[in-house]
Amino acid sequence: MIEAAGRGARNPGAARMDLTTLAATPAEPTGFTAWVISVMEKLGGPGAGLIIALENLFPPLPSEVILPLAGFTAGQGGMSLLGAILWTTLGSLVGALALYGIGATLGRDRTRAIAARIPLVKISDIDKTEAWFAKHGVKAVFFGRMIPLFRSFISLPAGAEPMRLTTFVLFTTLGSLIWNTVFVSAGYLLGQHWYLVEEYAGLLSRAVLITSILTVVAFVVIRIRNNRRERESAAAHTVQIARARSDAPTEETTASADQGFGLK
Repeated sequence: MIEAAGRGARNPGAARMDLTTLAATPAEPTGFTAWVISVMEKLGGPGAGLIIALENLFPPLPSEVILPLAGFTAGQGGMSLLGAILWTTLGSLVGALALYGIGATLGRDRTRAIAARIPLVKISDIDKTEAWFAKHGVKAVFFGRMIPLFRSFISLPAGAEPMRLTTFVLFTTLGSLIWNTVFVSAGYLLGQHWYLVEEYAGLLSRAVLITSILTVVAFVVIRIRNNRRERESAAAHTVQIARARSDAPTEETTASADQGFGLK
């Protein structure tokens, strides 16, 4: 149970209410949302990580609802904001590794056959993900963590390929950390209005993706410029050394000069 926002500071004896009441939107949360709130209320950060891991394994579960709720829970004292981000990122990685393992163990054909039996999962979405992975590889794993459905499906071709595990873990973690940080923080800042995140999830998703792309492009451009400057500096240094050597008197030149002056 968690105290109502701000009430405990003013009145230590104020009645306590659970997260379901605090998170009330125009209608009392029910079904999946109420279940998520209940799990996070009872388990805190590990509960948030567990639900996000399940979201990865069952793509129709909406992370756009789960992550803001984790932020809301953090705002009400159920866990710290940093804890919410780290636990959900760990959950994302665990779920992704499970799907990576399925892809690596079963291969493409059997994985597709199993996926086709999962409710609300379309084979066409898996085909698009496979094509995207085949074209972009590591970039698909990183940016795929920021695109609905692709977040889960991208792990299957990565495992079936297979992509190097350390590479998969690195870029899955980075992509998940960015996505989770934005949505958890949004829920944390919005408080009882966390549900607004879901309404603008599409816009927010595009903003996160575009910002990440621009950041990566800027990083690459800076690296290219720095490498070019290093090469130019090394080339200039080589030229200076060559000139210094060519200008330095050789033994033959010194001997000739000595003879000319009658020193020998």
